[in-house]
Amino acid sequence: MSKNKSFYITTTLPYVNAEPHIGHTYEFLAADVIARSKADREVFFNTGTDEHGQKIFNAAEKAGEKVEKYVERYREEFKKLKDLLNLSENLRFISTHSKEHIRAAQELWKRCENDIYQKEFEGLYCVGCERFLSKRDIVLGKCSIHETEPQLLKEKNWFFKFSKYEKDLLKYLANPEAIIPDWRRLEAIDFVNEGLEDFSISREKSRLSWGVPVPGDDTQVMYVWFDALTSYISTLGWPEDKNGDFKKFWEEGETLQLAGKDQIRFQSLMWQAMLMSAGIKNTDQIFYHGFINSGGQKMSKSLGNVISPQDMVNKYGVDSTRYLLLRHVNPFEDTDVTWERLDEWYEAGLANGLGNLTARIMKMAGDYLNSSVSVNNKGTKAITKKIDEFNFQEALGLVFSAIGLLDGEIQNKKPWETKDTKVITKLVIELAQIASDLAQFLPETSEKILKAIKENKKPENLFPRLS
Repeated sequence: MSKNKSFYITTTLPYVNAEPHIGHTYEFLAADVIARSKADREVFFNTGTDEHGQKIFNAAEKAGEKVEKYVERYREEFKKLKDLLNLSENLRFISTHSKEHIRAAQELWKRCENDIYQKEFEGLYCVGCERFLSKRDIVLGKCSIHETEPQLLKEKNWFFKFSKYEKDLLKYLANPEAIIPDWRRLEAIDFVNEGLEDFSISREKSRLSWGVPVPGDDTQVMYVWFDALTSYISTLGWPEDKNGDFKKFWEEGETLQLAGKDQIRFQSLMWQAMLMSAGIKNTDQIFYHGFINSGGQKMSKSLGNVISPQDMVNKYGVDSTRYLLLRHVNPFEDTDVTWERLDEWYEAGLANGLGNLTARIMKMAGDYLNSSVSVNNKGTKAITKKIDEFNFQEALGLVFSAIGLLDGEIQNKKPWETKDTKVITKLVIELAQIASDLAQFLPETSEKILKAIKENKKPENLFPRLS
């Protein structure tokens, strides 16, 4: 794609039936790094909250709250992540319960009407998945994802002709850039080759009232995924497009979606088929990341192993939280994270690594250089390339390899003894390069180091040791 094109990036919209956790945090941070790396382009960075469906209705009832108040409370918790994690200023936030989004979801339904039909259906339904399960979704009588027994339901619903788009989807998936990493693309192709079944896109209102009303049928509400996926274009002002954002960023720009590895069926198949049906351009690229587990198990409140972004920021600080997740979470596979490991990573990489290196170099610069060193604040192309490949872990690995090499150079040359200003000047220039390369990952830390270099003095302790 041309680098002059406008750039659209969106996370998935977290479901507001629980508080934010570090799985959400990682996806937001990965998207933020990508958005910041496109500084030479006009960027639309989207996130928001998915607010309809059975799970949310049930969770509100369990909490003893009206569903509107329940949704509003959790929506605000996710909105706080922008400031908590120092996400880009151009971040937009969409609620699927907003009037604008509801109108857009109903319009998309109308544009897909040639592929929508009604029939009575009996099948096994998983509340966790918010959908009827096929045979391949059931293992030993339970949902393969949630490991719960599905309910047998009989309903008259509206269905989408998913099976009609097998060939079109295979053509879309033939593009090696459509899905990253490539083995997720092959999973999507295998799924299509096994045969697609038309899927229900509505629920009886008598059973579930919390949803977007189906146009022309007041007995049904939309299947939550049909509703939620529309958010990727409703956030751009579609269908009216009064500000021209849909045309600029979706139709004429480069589009990128981020999602967890369990989202392939929804993001790369269902959503793309819906776009095809409505005559709208498909997503250019979707990046699927792995899961974050803790102590070898999925995070859950019952196990007490959930790690919240607020707790991480309280303990380590904003940039340290960004570092810990972006440097130590594998972008493509599952990663196990515990508080003990987080402590080790913080001390080794930040307190003993970057923080100590900055303090040593700038102490010598302040003591032995008569003026500040003139530096070039351009990032290294190899770092940008790694970001473009979605390998944030390796990108930061390159930066911290440079930190290790610079630390070794100080030990070998001992400039605090020789007071060699040429060596110290070179160290400052190399430190500035490290700071520039960290700008997308640790923006506040990058600014602090570059400010210290400009003022030619040692900064305050960047990463205090854990007490």
